[in-house]
Amino acid sequence: MAADYELLCSMLSSLTLNERHPVPNMANAAALLWQELPDINWAGFYTMEDGYLLLGPFQGKPACIRIPLGKGVCGTAAEKNKTQLVKDVHQFKGHIACDSASNSEIVIPLHDKDKKVCAVLDIDSPLTGRFTDEDKAGLEKFAHILEKACM
Repeated sequence: MAADYELLCSMLSSLTLNERHPVPNMANAAALLWQELPDINWAGFYTMEDGYLLLGPFQGKPACIRIPLGKGVCGTAAEKNKTQLVKDVHQFKGHIACDSASNSEIVIPLHDKDKKVCAVLDIDSPLTGRFTDEDKAGLEKFAHILEKACM
């Protein structure tokens, strides 16, 4: 079952319409993804804090609190400023296993007004190969709405 990214983006736009604070917007975005995306086991954010990523609002099991830049899929996405679509996390060098049930992952960098990475959107799945180029394009649009709303 494919996600309806047009609908997800419309829902996020409505949720962030009159709110500029990033924490409630990220919390609602994580809840929306958790509710609407099939076959995921974690959806949330890490924010940039003094040169590392710090756990932010999320849905799922407890997660790693701090991730160094360049480490794991999240740290790599932040350091390279590029979406990471990983079909099999066990093949990703340096993967950080916060949840042993995760087998695939997608991480999208979010940018502040100065175009610097200020957070990442991280989504995990227990299915190998869960995320596609269609997911990448849809989630990048989703992330862009959040950037415009509050980053």
